[in-house]
Amino acid sequence: MPNGQLKTTPRTKLVRNPGRADYDRTVVNEIIDGTPLCHVSYIIDGRPYVTPTLQWREGEIIYWHGSSASRFLRQIVGKEVCMAITHFDGLVLARSAFHHSINYRSVMLFGEATKIEDDDKNSLLESFVENLIPGRWENLRSMTDQEAKATTVFSMPIDEGSAKVRTGPPVDDEEDYSLPIWAGVLPVSQVLHDPVPDPKNQEGLEVPDHVRRFKLG
Repeated sequence: MPNGQLKTTPRTKLVRNPGRADYDRTVVNEIIDGTPLCHVSYIIDGRPYVTPTLQWREGEIIYWHGSSASRFLRQIVGKEVCMAITHFDGLVLARSAFHHSINYRSVMLFGEATKIEDDDKNSLLESFVENLIPGRWENLRSMTDQEAKATTVFSMPIDEGSAKVRTGPPVDDEEDYSLPIWAGVLPVSQVLHDPVPDPKNQEGLEVPDHVRRFKLG
């Protein structure tokens, strides 16, 4: 079993604002589990690329998916990638432009991208859908072989990385606190609205319980 801390390396050790760093797995996992959106970066033919996609965690492994037709994804198998997961929590308004900031929670992970073989891929895709909307999978038609072939799933151990978190009010120069300038935080949060039905739904279909019960985070 992994210990309670992520591996600290020269590329994960925070130099600027090290007090915002956190290597605790509990903190890291909470940030990962709080949003499915991530960005994966990689080098192909000497050039950098970043791809937004959806991720999910099972234990100490993180997974993400993409199209099997993607020439980019075919080239990252067995290669180093970097994944970033971020929550935007607020605008921090200071008394000077220089000290404006944001409140956020973020995780950056490094590791080798492992392509999941077909024997395990279908069950992981089920986990992916259930991670997004619990109870959804059992309400869907069965996935076809062609759909499974069109989807690639990658994994990476949650081993080398770090969390970085900023909370609280602005930090101004001491002499600026006497200025008559409003400062503070504009909190930002995602809001889940009422479900919007597909216009092509069959007439009389009610919103299912698993959709009605869904909550963010």
